[in-house]
Amino acid sequence: MSADENIQLMRRWFQEVWNEGRIQTVYELLSPDAVATGQRGAEKEMRGPEEFVKFVREIRGAFPDIKVKVEDVFGTEDKVVLRWSGTMTHTGEALGLPPSGRTVRCRGITIAHIVDGKIVEGWDNWDQLGMLEQIGVYQKPAIAA
Repeated sequence: MSADENIQLMRRWFQEVWNEGRIQTVYELLSPDAVATGQRGAEKEMRGPEEFVKFVREIRGAFPDIKVKVEDVFGTEDKVVLRWSGTMTHTGEALGLPPSGRTVRCRGITIAHIVDGKIVEGWDNWDQLGMLEQIGVYQKPAIAA
């Protein structure tokens, strides 16, 4: 696939998986042996569609109104890089936390490696700590003067 086709694939991923909650798209676009790093923490990995679907259900279960906007995207050969932002309201318990009702805004960067129309590797870096702070689970420690 061309770089432009891979960019369109990733735009479809963000629209359908995150904004529309289409679980079937995960199975269509994620390779059975794909490795995703960073979604659950800096070096934590998920393998294959089943693990990724569980992650999507947890995030969308806690934030059912999630809306992700692709701010910037570029691709070269078999890799695509996206800078994105998300807005969502914490109204569900899927993360094991009582709903706060608070609106969360976060940003992230995703890099995807695509082979033959399937995502085979993905790396995410997003503000998970900021999300926890915004829903009231984490508070920054006071800095001594």
